[in-house]
Amino acid sequence: MEYIALFFISFFAATILPVSSEITLFGMLSLGTYNKLLLLFFASIGNILGSCVNWYLGIHVLRFQSKKWFPFSSMQLSKYSNMFKKYGAWSLLFSWVPIIGDPLTFVSGVFKTNFTKFLILVSIGKVTRYIAVIYSINLFF
Repeated sequence: MEYIALFFISFFAATILPVSSEITLFGMLSLGTYNKLLLLFFASIGNILGSCVNWYLGIHVLRFQSKKWFPFSSMQLSKYSNMFKKYGAWSLLFSWVPIIGDPLTFVSGVFKTNFTKFLILVSIGKVTRYIAVIYSINLFF
């Protein structure tokens, strides 16, 4: 059940919600009772799928840009669009970076990045990040 909780926390952490999957992962790893590969799997899959939702929303959401509830300002969209135009799909390797990662996955949908390419690049970034987190935590515990 805890693995499923990690999955959902990781999923929501990949959206614009202020959730940190690293803190949950850290707590579970520090207990020493969970399988590290399963933790890596559930955290990665949840986070990757959350990014896929961002990509999907990016494809369809610009028609709502004028609405008050729209989650990004025109300035934010412009900033991330310029960054995405400059670095292209390769910038998705940084989809794990706090603050900029989630908007990058959203903007990649706005620019209709090929989903297979999106999935590969995002997966590389997200899995590598969780491997680094697990490895660094193992250094201390």
